[in-house]
Amino acid sequence: MTQKIRCSNPNCRRLFVPDPRVKNHRYCGRKECRRLRKQRWQSEKMKTDPDYRKNQQESHQCWMEQNRDYYQGYRAKNPQYVTRNRLLQKLRDQKRRDRRNLAKMDESNPLYPVKPGYYHLIPARGDLAKMDSISPQYLLIPDTSPLLAKKDSMDSISFFTIECMTKEAAIHDGKNHPLSRSGP
Repeated sequence: MTQKIRCSNPNCRRLFVPDPRVKNHRYCGRKECRRLRKQRWQSEKMKTDPDYRKNQQESHQCWMEQNRDYYQGYRAKNPQYVTRNRLLQKLRDQKRRDRRNLAKMDESNPLYPVKPGYYHLIPARGDLAKMDSISPQYLLIPDTSPLLAKKDSMDSISFFTIECMTKEAAIHDGKNHPLSRSGP
């Protein structure tokens, strides 16, 4: 008695007797299983055989030249296809836009998210803040020391150094200025 095997179609999985003349017979004779087998074979062939792929492309181009108005007529006869395709295209476009906002593997964010510009600092003592404020200018200066760089591209980007320049710092020698004190 011949041993039965299960069909490789995940939607079928019926038991069938394989034909001994067919090598690696894995699909039963139902129409949908034959169609799936051919589809998988063709997909694998397109991936692995450049001559087959080129022949299919040339054949498709030849058919398109002979049937130039086919797709236009198909869309006119099937408005539900046009509506569905338009909706799916909007979703694909949205996914593409969302992917642009994703972080890249070779991109890093600065350690200090301070943007260059003028900021008003108001010194505070206890719960009270003084009315006078100072306007320092923060400049981001990248440290490009070759001694800190490693072979990996991520490690070659060094952290930013923040320089604080104020009008008062230019006037004072830096020793008695409240912003120039070291430590807490």
